[in-house]
Amino acid sequence: MTTIKNFDPIHIEILKNRLEGISDGMALTVMKSSRSSIVRTALDFSTGILNQDGELIGQGLCLPIHLGGMMPALESCLERYKDQVRPGDIFITNDPYEGGSHLPDIFLFKPVFHSNILVAYVCAMSHHTDIGGRVAGGNACDSTEIYQEGLRIPPLKLFSERKPNETLFRIIEKAVRVPEVVAGDLMGQIAGLDYGELEYQKLTEDIGAIKVQESTRSLLSYTESMTRQAIEKLPNGEWTYTDYVDDDGFVDQPIPITVTVNKSHDEIHVDFRGTGPQCLGAIQPLFQTTKGMVYAATKTALGCLGFDIPNTAGYFRPVTITAPIGSFVNPQIPAPVAARNLGCIRIFQTMMGAFQQILPEHLSACSGGAEVSITLAGYHKGKSPWKPWVLVDGWLEVASGAYPNRDGFEGQHCFSSNLANTPAETIEVEIPVMVEEVSLLPDSEGAGEYRGGLGMRKTYKYLQNDTLVTLRSDRMKFSPKGTHGGQSSSNTTVTINHNQEDKENMPSKFLRYMKAGETLQIDVPGGGGWGDPFKRHKTLVRQDVIEEKISAKRAQSVYGSSH
Repeated sequence: MTTIKNFDPIHIEILKNRLEGISDGMALTVMKSSRSSIVRTALDFSTGILNQDGELIGQGLCLPIHLGGMMPALESCLERYKDQVRPGDIFITNDPYEGGSHLPDIFLFKPVFHSNILVAYVCAMSHHTDIGGRVAGGNACDSTEIYQEGLRIPPLKLFSERKPNETLFRIIEKAVRVPEVVAGDLMGQIAGLDYGELEYQKLTEDIGAIKVQESTRSLLSYTESMTRQAIEKLPNGEWTYTDYVDDDGFVDQPIPITVTVNKSHDEIHVDFRGTGPQCLGAIQPLFQTTKGMVYAATKTALGCLGFDIPNTAGYFRPVTITAPIGSFVNPQIPAPVAARNLGCIRIFQTMMGAFQQILPEHLSACSGGAEVSITLAGYHKGKSPWKPWVLVDGWLEVASGAYPNRDGFEGQHCFSSNLANTPAETIEVEIPVMVEEVSLLPDSEGAGEYRGGLGMRKTYKYLQNDTLVTLRSDRMKFSPKGTHGGQSSSNTTVTINHNQEDKENMPSKFLRYMKAGETLQIDVPGGGGWGDPFKRHKTLVRQDVIEEKISAKRAQSVYGSSH
């Protein structure tokens, strides 16, 4: 157990809340200052604070997938610029093979100084609408190597002592399809960094630079200690769970993700032996991203025990992670990783499957969704030169699985994704696409004594020829599982309607040019069920039928209830 010298719990709690408040303020600044819908509406970005040693000490209410990503990216920047950190510098990187996640995610870091003493780094990272490469949006799952995926920015200085790197700005401008959008989002990130720097300097003025440094180290130790206390509440033992990705878009063969969680005393070891090899497509995450998903799942599980563990790197310390080199969760260069969020969510769900065995009365069945990310792109050809447009629309986990005492929720992102919905009106204003339907999908739940949340349907109608559609999805073959006798939910279906009579069933992953008037319909599954469906209270079944969440036929055949 970690011991903390001169521990003042009230001071630590105030410090934790203040750091999280600064991070949230940075997040609001990024959201309000950015230009793209994926940042300002879908909220695909994160902010955080790292101490002078490069350890995470506070993160905004952003994306769990980014939780483990800031430290490796900053470490790469500091390796490149050792002893060259100056006031007014801003570091930049997006290279997955130098600490990044995937190319659309651009990390910016700004060192914070107080009286010439380095006291922290503030971070703002955003998913950018485009990053160049062979396919608009930089999210294609059919790339076969990292070199196809866009502009790789190694650790560099975007600003050096407040002087902008004009060369790098120009390279980015020429590499991307929508430079005004990308530049606008970069400026939003910089605004967030400026806010974070100012607020952290106020903190150091209030309590002193040396005291801040000592206190943040104590906060890390406090987080570690709380995490170890939570882990000790779990039984000792070893649990294994396997889930599957349908395929990589090239080879029609499932990809197993196997995780073994070993808990001993106050430590957890996670091992991915048995996981399939790295694949040809871009749906796999690099190891630092895999570790981030393990951390996020562990924190989620421990939170169910009532532990409010701070968002700091202290809770990484009792968790060790290993994975075979060259596996799906630890691929090697030149593996493509643009669509890695599909793999990330499946890793998270696999981890939660293992924890569900450890904490069966606390955790839900598998969450629902197909990890859908769709990029829509084209050109306004009535202008000279043609003006490109790009929009990324993601809806990943759209429902939770059922809990031991209640139904799963639906119609919102959950757990590891935590994104917001991009309103149909925003999509239709920005690009020549009509969103014809966004709805809950009846009879898509995992049935059970408590049912999983419903899946969703989304239908796009294309208003101009040569609209490029890049779709990444999954769960056509392996639907989200139920538990304790609960059933799995529905499967994903993807359909292109050429006209009212001509429909084409599509695979879960494809790239295609659509014609004006064609529609794309995507149905994704709900969450898994909990317990025997025949034990579901008849009042609940009747209410679901009244609300048209399940059909009368399903009520009779699956739940044994007639109405």
